[in-house]
Amino acid sequence: MNDPKTILITGASGGIGSALAEAYAGSGQTLILLGRDEQRLQHVADRCRNGGARVETESIDVRDTEVLRERLNRISQQFPLDMAIINAGIIGDIGADAEGESWEAIERIVNVNLTAALATADAVLPAMRDRGSGQLVFISSISAYFGLPLTPTYAATKAAMKSYAEGWRGWLATEGIGVTAVMPGFVESDMSRKFPGSRPFLISAGKAADIIKRRLRRNPARISFPFPLNFGMWWLSVLPPAVSLKILGWLGYIPARRRRA
Repeated sequence: MNDPKTILITGASGGIGSALAEAYAGSGQTLILLGRDEQRLQHVADRCRNGGARVETESIDVRDTEVLRERLNRISQQFPLDMAIINAGIIGDIGADAEGESWEAIERIVNVNLTAALATADAVLPAMRDRGSGQLVFISSISAYFGLPLTPTYAATKAAMKSYAEGWRGWLATEGIGVTAVMPGFVESDMSRKFPGSRPFLISAGKAADIIKRRLRRNPARISFPFPLNFGMWWLSVLPPAVSLKILGWLGYIPARRRRA
């Protein structure tokens, strides 16, 4: 499969999103980059233009799904999208004292990681179906295999994205539209640095983008890496939960018993 020529990327102002934008930047490419941080987004856009790409940017908070969908509808009509990379995401954790995530934090993570992701996919899909072509890429996480106790809401949203991508792939298979769930391990980024535990097999955002770009050419159902972490997390999903949780405890991913006042 040839590389797509017109690509939408959400969460493009940093991490995997910006690395993917630069990986796809080249002569003849059109990139539509969405991000909340306008200054950082413009820096990414400038680097992509230096690579030869035509770049359009939209500074937006994806939690405002009404505005998000309106802009995506307009973009889809103006630019026939070959690929939409749905990447915007944030992380949260249960806190240093294992006090748990606040409801406000839970709601924010769900709105950014899941609700906005589904709104994005739903908004760009009709134009792809009309053309009978396109590729939807949901950036999930390797934590979708088994919910990590330190980041339960984040893991839940990423598991939902994986499941949604799998369902859409089956639904749209006969319409010429590819759907892929991407499940990276630990990638160097601002979000990754907020993870409260160890980050084994950490790789750079640039390396992650190269892996994703290369494998997307085959339109796979799933892209998950790096192999050792993928293998381990897959095993956690098939072992009895009590065994998996014990392993996570040995590895330091279960907090110590909370001290009571």
